[in-house]
Amino acid sequence: MLAHPFFGLEYDKFFANLIKDLRFIFAIFEPKVVGWKIQLLHPTNLLNFFVMHTVQSIINAISSGSMVPIYFLMGDEPFFIDQISQAFETHALPEEAKGFDQTVVYGKDTSIDDLISSAKRFPMIGQTQLIVVKEAQNLSRSIEQFLPYVNNPQPSTTLVFCYKYKTLDKRKALYKALKASFVVFESKKIYDSKIPAWIAEQLKSKSLDITPKAAHLLADFLGNDLAKISNELGKLALVLDNSTTITPELIELNIGISKDYNNFELQNALAHLNQTKAYQIVRYFSKNPGKYPMVLTLSTLYSFFSKIMTIHTLKDRNPQHMARAIGVNPYFLKDYGIGAKNFPMRRISGVFETLRSIDAKSKGIGANLTPKDLYNELLFRIFNG
Repeated sequence: MLAHPFFGLEYDKFFANLIKDLRFIFAIFEPKVVGWKIQLLHPTNLLNFFVMHTVQSIINAISSGSMVPIYFLMGDEPFFIDQISQAFETHALPEEAKGFDQTVVYGKDTSIDDLISSAKRFPMIGQTQLIVVKEAQNLSRSIEQFLPYVNNPQPSTTLVFCYKYKTLDKRKALYKALKASFVVFESKKIYDSKIPAWIAEQLKSKSLDITPKAAHLLADFLGNDLAKISNELGKLALVLDNSTTITPELIELNIGISKDYNNFELQNALAHLNQTKAYQIVRYFSKNPGKYPMVLTLSTLYSFFSKIMTIHTLKDRNPQHMARAIGVNPYFLKDYGIGAKNFPMRRISGVFETLRSIDAKSKGIGANLTPKDLYNELLFRIFNG
């Protein structure tokens, strides 16, 4: 079976408030209470806005010295946790104090008792000591033992937990105590469909613009690994002048991603029933399986045809409504509209069956075919379904 290309982030439940005492509290965002705020933002940007607003708010507080005694960073997306952790290590203490009052420990090498003992010590030369606990998820079996310290923390200690790929049980006392008085940040995976908007926002912070097509090209090629994407964006920022608009041509020149042979161009070729172009692209893929793994191609096509299926169910044909409903930039709506005309709902059902079949064969289930043969069968069945 194909893995669904979207990953579990419910952006309508993600919000952070800045309380008057400068404590950041992670809370549930209720659309029914403040629904007007949702309407001010396009859905493709809404998720990115709330995630980055929270991360940047915490980083700003660190830089200004407005820190609280405990930060609990948890969740499935390590990139944002690493961003905040790095900000602590870089900005929380002055350089002259880091050698004495800054400590980094790893969850597998420590215990809750050891952490509490270290946290209760006073700083040696400054007013604050910083303790960063990396890979804190290794303490998950004993983490509830941290509750007594949460109820009576050392004011001169800033203790940061990097609790990756897991979350605290929100029904238990520890989570409730942390949420009530300190910073709890839940880092969730970004939907694949939101990655292009995130790329654009990251580049904007570097004084660079990017065309929608170029943003989708990067997202398609680099996947949903935010650290990998951020690294590539950093390379672009180094070689391009400020205010440059990044195009597919610049991406091909500086990163090596083909502007003509990629999954984005393949889905457009299928939408337009352009068999010549589609076969040219998959021929290129079969010769470069490391750069274009079949599982990524199948996942991209599954997402594409899922959106076309959604279009068939819409009663409101207003372009903005349609773009919001399928979660794409309006710039690309024309291609999806053409795809909907060429692939009626009955035909899409056959496409999904083809994708499932090719996915199984690519894993050696019921067949032992080369990538070239698999791609050729994929296109033949889609075009002739």
